[in-house]
Amino acid sequence: MTLQDIIQQLDLTALTRKTDFSGITPASGYASDLLSCVMAGAKRKSVWVTLQAHANIVAVAALLDLSAVIITEGAMPDPSAIAKADEEGVILLSTQMPTFEVVGRLWEMGLRTESR
Repeated sequence: MTLQDIIQQLDLTALTRKTDFSGITPASGYASDLLSCVMAGAKRKSVWVTLQAHANIVAVAALLDLSAVIITEGAMPDPSAIAKADEEGVILLSTQMPTFEVVGRLWEMGLRTESR
């Protein structure tokens, strides 16, 4: 499953510069709103699902080399956070859906957590 598949099936909006999403294959998924938990638990190339929309999510996503960040419940990062994400090569995606629904749908699509 590619990031393009996820974007299409969940009807996500790309907030950052468009890229070839079909060339990105997420390795796993992770959901948390606590940055320290994400730093400790998310694996490289994961898709991170969160309600957080501040600039610090960009730093964490870049540090962990995540495939993308899905920001839920209509939360919207400010333009400077989006610009920083573009600069760092971090893909930010948005949806009105709640985190619980996004995670459930990703699970149904076959995206799992990576065993520890």
